Amino acid sequence: MARECTKIVDRRTAVKLPLLLAGGAAVSRMPRASAATGRWSADRANRWYAAQHWLVGANYVTSNAVNQLEMFQADTYDSRRIDGELRMARAIGINAVRVFLHDQLWTQDRAGLRRRLAQFVAIAARHRIKPLFVFFDSCWDPHPRMGRQRAPRPGIHNSGWVQSPGADRLSDRAYTRVLHDYVVGVMNQFRHDQRVLGWDLWNEPDNPAPQYASVERRDKEELVATLLPQVFEWARSVNAIQPLTSGVWDGFWGDPGRRSRMAGLQLELSDVITFHSYAMPVEFASRIDELASWGRPMLCTEYMARTLGSTVEGILPIARRHRVGAFTWGLVAGKTQTFLPWDSWERPYLIPPAEWFHDLLHADGRPYRADDAATMKRLTGRPHPK
Repeated sequence: MARECTKIVDRRTAVKLPLLLAGGAAVSRMPRASAATGRWSADRANRWYAAQHWLVGANYVTSNAVNQLEMFQADTYDSRRIDGELRMARAIGINAVRVFLHDQLWTQDRAGLRRRLAQFVAIAARHRIKPLFVFFDSCWDPHPRMGRQRAPRPGIHNSGWVQSPGADRLSDRAYTRVLHDYVVGVMNQFRHDQRVLGWDLWNEPDNPAPQYASVERRDKEELVATLLPQVFEWARSVNAIQPLTSGVWDGFWGDPGRRSRMAGLQLELSDVITFHSYAMPVEFASRIDELASWGRPMLCTEYMARTLGSTVEGILPIARRHRVGAFTWGLVAGKTQTFLPWDSWERPYLIPPAEWFHDLLHADGRPYRADDAATMKRLTGRPHPK
């Protein structure tokens, strides 16, 4: 998707954040993880990964939802559609989905959210698919609101996606307790559940959301840099059987001297290493090499931008050769309109493009490209890569 939403503007260079950041005092009052529940050792992470099938996944939003709120709110949650779309996903070889949640779903109706998540996990398990849940996200609209979501803007990629927790809550000291309870509450529900793959704590935490520059907080990156380590601590306190992660997506990752502070935090705190790459195969392979020195399992939790040269046929064989899990953006073309390219924010597509940017399936289950489905089924049907 456009999780890498800065593709339509110049990429930012690595930045150095101050050590003492606004809002830190409030966050530090939250419960801290015990020493017994620290970061997994590389050995434990690799043992966990060895027990998984090779992970071939997709970022999943129901085709009738414009964002993560509409997917899981009580009035618009659609279990029948989820069942049908995950059945279609399994038919082309997908065994994992990355799924975004939102703190406001918890604040509005935590009991209802728990029921819907329990049902979602059960449906996914029936299709032998494991979800990787995402708690927070710094991409797109910084002012999320519960209730009826606005309709997609015609011709524009991902026009209704919202940040979590959003600009109004990042520095809200009282709300920090709610964020803590949200993370711990959701994780406790599944802490011993092997049907859940893992916990992606924050998606692209330092993404500046340039499409919303006029309403974005200027201090967002500093506030998130303070909050992210605390979110890891809250999650650690649950002592779940699933790993924790936050995926790097921008800048340099291999050389500590060139790595941004945010990327350093993500890599140093994660049990398994996750990253995003919408690049061509050669650069994708170099990204894997950049991260190999950590000695931990790797998942590319976002790839595929066809018109930029990132395709299933080009990327997935490389991922399999290195035994790196790989998740496309996205699954079924729908209200997010992520089959449209990032540059649709500058020039809306009034006529659908000749080539889809993201997404694998039409709403009726037909693959957009037969070769995508054939490649996935062929590679996932082969023996487990060693």
